[in-house]
Amino acid sequence: MGMAARLGLVLPHAALLGSSAAASTRALTPSRARLPYPPPPFPTCCRPSSAAAAHAAHPLPRRGSPRLLAVRAMASGNPYAAELAAAKKAVTLAARLCQAVQQDIVHSGIQSKADKSPVTVADYGSQILVSLVLKMEVSTGPFSLVAEEDSEELRKDGAEEILEEITDLVNETISDTGSYNISFTKEGILSAIDDGKSKGGPSGRHWVLDTIDGTKGFLRGDQYAVALALLDEGKVVLGVLACPNLPLSSISNQNGSSSGDQVGALFSATIGCGAEVESLDGSPPQNVCSIDNPVNASFFESYESAHSMHDLTGSIAEVHKTPPVRIDSQAKYGALARGDGAIYLRFPHKGYKEKIWDHAAGSIVVTESGGIVTDAAGNDLDFSKGRFLDLDTGVIATNKQLMPSLLKAVQDAIKEKNQAASLL
Repeated sequence: MGMAARLGLVLPHAALLGSSAAASTRALTPSRARLPYPPPPFPTCCRPSSAAAAHAAHPLPRRGSPRLLAVRAMASGNPYAAELAAAKKAVTLAARLCQAVQQDIVHSGIQSKADKSPVTVADYGSQILVSLVLKMEVSTGPFSLVAEEDSEELRKDGAEEILEEITDLVNETISDTGSYNISFTKEGILSAIDDGKSKGGPSGRHWVLDTIDGTKGFLRGDQYAVALALLDEGKVVLGVLACPNLPLSSISNQNGSSSGDQVGALFSATIGCGAEVESLDGSPPQNVCSIDNPVNASFFESYESAHSMHDLTGSIAEVHKTPPVRIDSQAKYGALARGDGAIYLRFPHKGYKEKIWDHAAGSIVVTESGGIVTDAAGNDLDFSKGRFLDLDTGVIATNKQLMPSLLKAVQDAIKEKNQAASLL
C-alpha cells in the first residue's frame, strides 16, 4: 500500500494520469480534484510538485503567519535531528491553521466534550496536520501518536458541516503553504484524526501531542500552544512548543504581555543538546537558559482557577515574594525556560488526572535549559505509564538554585491545607 493510501490522501487528479491525458482533461478537472476513498497508491517517497517545492523553499506567508521551513538536519551529533526538524515543521504548520481559526472563530466550530473543555475545528485540524507531517517526514516503521482527539463525534449524524469545515481548512492550509501537493478526503480526515489513539507506554517510540494546549485562552484570543514531544523507551527525548501569541521578547508585566512588537515563539529541545527559541516566522534560533537570579522574576501559574488551586499557589508565592503571572498553556514552560520567571506551579483539584501531553514538550524545554521539573514529592515526571501521569499532587518547575527551598515550601503548604481540611 502506498503512502497516500495509508494517509487517506489524494494526489492532484492530473498527477494520476499520463501527461497527454492530463493535458486533455486540464480544462475540465480542477488541479486539486479529490478522488474517491481510498485513493490509488503512489510511491511512498511522495514529494511536492516542482512548483510546490519552489513555493516551500520560498514561501509567501500571510502577515502574522508562521513561515514554513523545509525539513533539514540539525546540528551533527543530535541523534534525533531528523525527528526534531520534522516536529518543528509539524507544529509550525499546525500553528498556522490555529491562527487562522482563532482570528475567525464561529459558533459552528465549537463543541463541548464530557469534561466541559471546548474543542474547536482547530483541535482536529492541528492533529491532522501534525500526523501528516510526521508520517511524511520521519515515519519508517509503526506510527504511534498519543493525542486527545478521535473521530467519534465527527462520525455521528449532524456532524457533516463541521467535518466539511475541517476538511476544507486542512486542505487550504496545505495548499497555501505549499507543504505537500496532496489533499485529504473526508474519510482520510477521520482516519488521520484516529492516528492519535495510541496508548503510549514504556517501550518503543511514541509521539505525544497537545493540539491546542490552553483551549480557553485560544477562544479568548490569548495564549495557547501546539505542543509536541517524542517518547523513546518511556523517556521524553525531544519537545517543541509553538506559541503563536507569546512575545518573542521577554514577558514584562503581570498580564503575560510584552512591550515588544514581535509575537510568535517556537521553542525546541532535544535531550542532551540544550534548548532553543526562534520566531515562528523563521528567525535564527537562539539558545535559552533558565534564570539564575530569581529576585525580580515572575511566578507562573495557570490562568484558569479550574486548572490549578490558586489558593495553594498563592500561599507559596507569598513565601517567595514573587508576583503571580497567570498564563494559559505550556507557553509558561517556554517563558520559564528563557528566564522570564523562576517558578511554575500547577496543582490540579482533587480527582483530576494530568495527561502526558499537558507536560511532555514543556518539561524537556525547561530541563534542557537548565531547569528542573518534578512532582510535589520531588520525583521526576514519569511519562511511561500510558496516557496519564502518575504523580504526587502537582507539578513544580524552577531552577536548581530555588528547587530545595521551593519544594519545602510546597510540601509545607500542602500539609497545612490538608490539616485545615481535616478540621472542617
